[in-house]
Amino acid sequence: MKQRIFVTALVALGCSLFAGLSLGAEAQPQKAKPAQAAPAQKADAAKARPPARVEPVDINSASRQELMKLPGIGAAEADRIIAGRPFLSKAHLQTRNIVSPLAYQGLREYVVARQKDAKFGKAASK
Repeated sequence: MKQRIFVTALVALGCSLFAGLSLGAEAQPQKAKPAQAAPAQKADAAKARPPARVEPVDINSASRQELMKLPGIGAAEADRIIAGRPFLSKAHLQTRNIVSPLAYQGLREYVVARQKDAKFGKAASK
């Protein structure tokens, strides 16, 4: 019984010392960074800023050159996109095996599939 009390007291002491050390480390004041670090922080903030919003490319009407500017799209993929038109959605690029799933993941933010005469959703105007 005395051993059990001793072990429990020892464990409690160790836990309290560990907690005290970790709290003490947080309570210590941090050293001031040199003045040279401020411009580096501004440069990091500028790099972290998201790029300007780019107008998405319509895969149903874009030229071959416009398609080739997209990430992961070369001449062969651009020709397959043009040959596979019209697309009801941009997901058809992947489901019709026009581009690989990995290429589609990098591409999907930059493309749309607009319809000239959409017969779904809102009623088409005549």
